[in-house]
Amino acid sequence: MRRCRHPDPSHSRPHRRRAGRLTGPAGRFAAYYFFYFAFVGVFSPYWSLYLKHLGFGAFDIAVLMSLLQVTRVFAPALWGWLADHLGRQAVVVRAAALAGMLVFLPVFWVRDFAGMFATMLLIAFFWSASLPLVEAMTLGHLDRNTAHYGRIRLWGSVGFVLTVLGCGWWLDHASIDALPWLVLALLAGIAAFAWRLPDASRDTQIHADSLRDVLRQPAVWALLGACALMSVAHGPYYTLFSVYLAEHGYSKGAIGSLWAVGVVFEIGIFMVMPHLVARWGFLRILQATFWLGTLRFAVIALMVDSLIPLLLAQTLHAATFAAFHASAVAAVHQTFRGPHQAKGQALYTSLSFGVGGTVGGLLGGSLYEVAGGTGAFLMSAVATALGGLILALSSGTRDRS
Repeated sequence: MRRCRHPDPSHSRPHRRRAGRLTGPAGRFAAYYFFYFAFVGVFSPYWSLYLKHLGFGAFDIAVLMSLLQVTRVFAPALWGWLADHLGRQAVVVRAAALAGMLVFLPVFWVRDFAGMFATMLLIAFFWSASLPLVEAMTLGHLDRNTAHYGRIRLWGSVGFVLTVLGCGWWLDHASIDALPWLVLALLAGIAAFAWRLPDASRDTQIHADSLRDVLRQPAVWALLGACALMSVAHGPYYTLFSVYLAEHGYSKGAIGSLWAVGVVFEIGIFMVMPHLVARWGFLRILQATFWLGTLRFAVIALMVDSLIPLLLAQTLHAATFAAFHASAVAAVHQTFRGPHQAKGQALYTSLSFGVGGTVGGLLGGSLYEVAGGTGAFLMSAVATALGGLILALSSGTRDRS
């Protein structure tokens, strides 16, 4: 049989660029990521406190905050289809960023649940539109030099860390009534840099199969399914890790430090991804992240009372998030070619962060009720092991074909 070849972009000769410097379009993409995740760093941890300040109950707050996760199941796919249909990804990103800023304005006067639900649903719908498209545009701009994606994307992590820490300090000294103004300023930053993003150039010489033909390939669904399982594994981590640590006697300062360790190593791995990719390639790195994820979550489940193993497990966030995500978006970029790039990144976002994240959070919460954090994080270890097995079997099938 004819061997199906899936070129790994990491083995292509990269274009020359100034080492470590992000100028021109790369700098604009980095600035966009900075403001996009700076918004996440303010909205995700602190918006629930603002809703509580307005008098909403715990159940209402949970429903309102879940909208950001729920819309990621379906909204990215809709926006990705629109962008590829129009052939103008940047135009859709600009429109979504501007709309996201405008639909936020009612939060300054809305005080009832129905009004806040409608407002936050619209915010989430437009906010979730942009990231998969910007991922496709960034990779399109990098062309064969996709190994440098991490050096652009790391600025999103920097923005997240700075706003999580800075906003917490600021709210200790200022009224929480000022929080919507900070969120609006960050949304304005997203819109401003969205207007400066260039459309990704498309190589018209690349032959692209129809989307139906791409989706008929078992290897494509193996990739997307494995990515969804990685997000399932992170469901308990993002929703219950702090609770789990507190129940085992860790102070708030220690909990914050353990989270910070993960993000610091995340930024570090983004910086060195070009060197790792040059040595091993995206696909090997992607497979390795699942086995490292199994180790990480097993340690969290079984050794939570031992600080040193727990610290080492947190350093593996560099693998299970940063290296995983950089490798996954590159693999999706290579799989969905030409006119399907935005749809591919949108499908990856919807299935992994949308469906996978939602299932992981719900399943982890249910297991936590009956088996505690040990059971929830052992489920995470099993999910990553299953994802790694799927990728390994898929790779073996491709090689034999």
